Amino acid sequence: MTVRHDAIHESGAHFAFTDRWGGVSAVPYEELNLGGAVGDDPEAVLANRSIAAKSLGLDPGAVVWMNQVHGRDVAVVDGPWGDSPGAAVDGVVTARRGLALAVLTADCTPVLFADPVAGVVGAAHAGRPGMIAGIVPATVEAMKALGAQPERIIARTGPAVCGRCYEVPEQMRSEVAAVEPAAWSETSWGTPAVDVTAGVHAQLEALGVRDRRQSAVCTLESRDHYSYRRDRTTGRLAGYVWLEDRETP
Repeated sequence: MTVRHDAIHESGAHFAFTDRWGGVSAVPYEELNLGGAVGDDPEAVLANRSIAAKSLGLDPGAVVWMNQVHGRDVAVVDGPWGDSPGAAVDGVVTARRGLALAVLTADCTPVLFADPVAGVVGAAHAGRPGMIAGIVPATVEAMKALGAQPERIIARTGPAVCGRCYEVPEQMRSEVAAVEPAAWSETSWGTPAVDVTAGVHAQLEALGVRDRRQSAVCTLESRDHYSYRRDRTTGRLAGYVWLEDRETP
């Protein structure tokens, strides 16, 4: 398994993104499927979540997962959902150090946030509908309500389908670009496309979030990552964010 773990050691903020290898799921979910609503064996998903969490030094039972619905609702949490399936949200934020937040994707853009000074982190699921609906601004607003400041927020976006591969009808591209012009794109073969990650970063910039980085991985092009557009029946990657359970130096 390759889990890209980008730790901001001086601030205690951690960001991590998984690939598809090193788990126990069978075809077509091989191997490290972390999505519980895609048809995979639930026991395999639990095992995979345990493998991924332990590789990051996290307690598998202390990770907050979302019931993602491509909307703009955000939940404030101080622990996992317990026996419930979790709230139907696409953003989650917490002011509890050591609590890891997770977001599932297989082409959509995973967005991770941290304000180490305020002790606040957030995670958002930004697909095309969510990006248009404003899940990124909504998540930043929820973080601000907990004391975060946009100029201090560190933002990372993970593997997602790129703007050169995400082909859409011309009308859809126009509708998306009317909301976020930076998302206008064209495929490498010259047809209309949408670049969700570019739209997300434009929204972050407009919000005053300066410290931003994005993954160079296109999920549709990479066989090391899940892609719904490429395979349809497939697994889900995860992005994790948390702050070390200690006071920031």
